Amino acid sequence: MSSRLLCRLAAVATVPVALAACSSSSKSSSSTTAAPAATTAAPATTTTTAALTGSLNVFAAASLTGAFNAAKTALSPSSPGLSLTFNFAGSNTLVTQIQQGAPADVFASADQKNMDKLVTAGLVETPVIFARNKLEIAVAPGNPKHIAGLADLAKPGVSVVLEATGVPAGDYTRQVEAQLGISITPKSLEPDVKTAITQVTNGEVDATVVYVTDVAAAGSEVTGVPLPDNEQPSIVYPIAVVKASSHQAAAAAFVQSAVSGAVQQALAAQGFIAP
Repeated sequence: MSSRLLCRLAAVATVPVALAACSSSSKSSSSTTAAPAATTAAPATTTTTAALTGSLNVFAAASLTGAFNAAKTALSPSSPGLSLTFNFAGSNTLVTQIQQGAPADVFASADQKNMDKLVTAGLVETPVIFARNKLEIAVAPGNPKHIAGLADLAKPGVSVVLEATGVPAGDYTRQVEAQLGISITPKSLEPDVKTAITQVTNGEVDATVVYVTDVAAAGSEVTGVPLPDNEQPSIVYPIAVVKASSHQAAAAAFVQSAVSGAVQQALAAQGFIAP
């Protein structure tokens, strides 16, 4: 007997159990035809870490270096057949590499704008947000220039480096500059946050603007000057499987782990904010 006929009979007989079964069947049917999940939601299908096997090339924003390397160590016992290779750089640089055919299986960006370039080009599956972050000023230990906020970086006598246009941290910083009506003149524009903070730790400049996670990773080599919440832009990290990947199952499993598995735990330990 068809499910539609059963539902009609149930309606006539007013049998609650049959109606409940019909309702459940209807919901199950509609869920299979639902629209794809938004980029702020986890993938509908959960892939376990058991699928994390084989070689996987993960292209990731430079600010994810510490967290992803820690995750690699954490994944080793449960996924002995996994061989992870990371390519860390500015998100815009990674986008260019993928557009040019670099062998990436997963792309993790520090902003939505760079991810959207690959979405528009049809090069990645539907992205999902897996982390958030905040900006912070990094200065020399002890803050000898007494920098108290972003406006101080625009003052004469303070040498600063920022990230180049297209690099998420640099674009986020310029967004806040515009909001505050200030203009910082950097000594140079760096390709990623790791290069920028190295200029401070080497004593080349007085300050830079990176993420709170970069300041934490630098430890005693820098002092962090937090920005107030009303000056913080919305910083999100989307991740996606690259369509050209020949390791789709493992790539999808890594993405899922970044959302709610061992990779997400490593991110939290490094100070990233859960989505």
